[in-house]
Amino acid sequence: MPQYTNTNYKRINKKTISFNNYELAAINHYCAKYNIDNRSKFMRETIITEILKKFDYDYPKLFNTEPVQLKLFL
Repeated sequence: MPQYTNTNYKRINKKTISFNNYELAAINHYCAKYNIDNRSKFMRETIITEILKKFDYDYPKLFNTEPVQLKLFL
C-alpha cells in the first residue's frame, strides 16, 4: 500500500449514514453475495462513482447531444 504524505488524501472527515431495517438488510445481502468484507470502502467507492457519473453527465458540452427534430414545411 502506498504511503500518502499529502494530508489531502488522509481520510479525516467523517459522515454518518442511517439506514432503515430493509435498506440495511439489502446492503448486508449484497455484501454477503459478492463477498465484500470492507463495507466502508464499498460505500465510499459507490458514492464517489455515482458523483463522478453525475459530474460527467452535467459537464458542459460543445454541441447539444439531444436528437434534432426536423420540421418540414409542406
